[in-house]
Amino acid sequence: MPVRVYLGVAAKRHDIPAPVLDRVRSAIESAFPVPPDVIRGREWHGRGVSLFGWTNEPDDTRQPPLLSEHGDRIIGLNGHLADPADVTRMPDDSAGGCFSAWIARDGELTASTAINRVCPVFYAETPDLHIVGSRALLVHLAAQPGDRVEHDVLALQSMVRQGFFLSDETPYRGVSALRPSSRLVVRDGRRAITETPLPEAAPAPASARGKRAAIAELADALLATVAPLRDLGEPVNLALTGGRDTRILAALLHAARVPFRVTTNGLDTHPDVIIARRIAAELKVEHTVIAPPQTAQKDAVLVEHPLSRAWETLRTCEGMTSAYETIVSYLPYSGKPTMSGQSGETLRAGSLNLLQTDLGDKALLRRINNTFFKDERLFTAEANEHARELAKPWQARTNRLEALDHLYIWYKVGRWQASARAGSLRRGDPVRPFLDNRVVRAALSLDQGWRLSEEVIYDLILRFAPRLRDVPIEGKPWRFAEGLTKRWPWSRMPTGHMPTAKTGGGWSWRTSPGPALTSVLRDQVLGGLDALAPIVNADEVRALFADPVVKKPALAWHLYTVSTLLTGLYPGKQPEGLEEITVARPDPAG
Repeated sequence: MPVRVYLGVAAKRHDIPAPVLDRVRSAIESAFPVPPDVIRGREWHGRGVSLFGWTNEPDDTRQPPLLSEHGDRIIGLNGHLADPADVTRMPDDSAGGCFSAWIARDGELTASTAINRVCPVFYAETPDLHIVGSRALLVHLAAQPGDRVEHDVLALQSMVRQGFFLSDETPYRGVSALRPSSRLVVRDGRRAITETPLPEAAPAPASARGKRAAIAELADALLATVAPLRDLGEPVNLALTGGRDTRILAALLHAARVPFRVTTNGLDTHPDVIIARRIAAELKVEHTVIAPPQTAQKDAVLVEHPLSRAWETLRTCEGMTSAYETIVSYLPYSGKPTMSGQSGETLRAGSLNLLQTDLGDKALLRRINNTFFKDERLFTAEANEHARELAKPWQARTNRLEALDHLYIWYKVGRWQASARAGSLRRGDPVRPFLDNRVVRAALSLDQGWRLSEEVIYDLILRFAPRLRDVPIEGKPWRFAEGLTKRWPWSRMPTGHMPTAKTGGGWSWRTSPGPALTSVLRDQVLGGLDALAPIVNADEVRALFADPVVKKPALAWHLYTVSTLLTGLYPGKQPEGLEEITVARPDPAG
């Protein structure tokens, strides 16, 4: 994952051929989504093993180093450790931080993921080599005899359905993602993979004292993630919204006495901006609002052409995140500390559980099924069968809440977030408390029903920043405060604290694309139906785009992203000369 990119090669017999090493060196410019002139690299070569590391960091001050020597081992660290000295413990997925580890010595190559694999490891095999890397495209190019990219079209069916991967597959033939808390070791040419299961949640505490103790452990883990920021000499920039997850971080920074300021993207009328302004005022921190580009009359917004957006998304996320998502654009590397609420749903039993109102067994099983094979009419029989095979291990789990909780960690964090956050990592090394190993372990050890009730995060916010008790939460009411006492007897009603602001969520051009943007999406998808033919039914796709404004914009974007990938948009030259698209607002006076 950028900021740092790693690739290890291990020969099954004898030495690694020199042309393979040359191919790796030449492929990095295609696989690392930063300007070539900012890439720095190091290499280590031993008996039958080579380890490469690259970075866009301007110097060697960041610790641990890109490649460091510890006895007979060479270690690379992708991501960050809470304590850089823990590099000597690698591979150890219990250390604090968010990372993957790469270790080489004569005759042996090791790569390991942490609990949520958000710093990913990809691997492939050829008749002569084992190849392991942090960028899937780089692994694929290193494994190919030429420079041609071969896609795994069937694997892309989940990209069309959900906009990310619900498997360990990748868009590239022969390349797989290593699972969470796993270790891949190639020793003397033979590969072995071991995996540690995710923690099993303890029953919900029965007493107030038990609850306080359980939440205290999670609170301590969160505080430990931000403690090193206290002495940085400049404030952390927190991207703040009106919701729950970034509010926890604002409260956390406040409690840890870490200097910070907040930034919110949106129009002044958007609930995120309104509520974030109140939070900033309560905590007495600086607040900056960044408005989207608008026409002079403010009756529409201007958005970049979808082809430009798709190219940058494919380049950054390697075809593993939809261009429907907003990926942070490239800026030169900066050491300034930043933070956002990505993956905060870990503290609430995962986003898939949060979609549920009916928590009965049948309803939860439907959620699992819908996650893997929704919109079946749109897909071919082969694509649907593939999706059903992927769903089987999760359908077999008897604890449905746990299954959905772990699905979130495995795929929404470990695949979607792992690729999407590549954009922000190009700019620096942002701190992500919700992705920290210790935080994730502490959260997953808490009962899913209790976390889903939101009582845990509610108490965390009030523990860290009591003065936020009367600042509204945007969106849905607190789950534990809305008639859930019958289902969860331990929940208690808040008395007027953090009321809900029912604003409707504001307008977004992504969910209301308008006819001009729809037309561009339609032309690409319908014009490239032959490439999509193995996984989608052409007539159903045409029906999806039959109206002037597409009714399922996220699905349209997913199709557009996969279509541009399969028709060769990337790797390739950046599109030029494309005009912005005007998307009219339905509420120009707002």
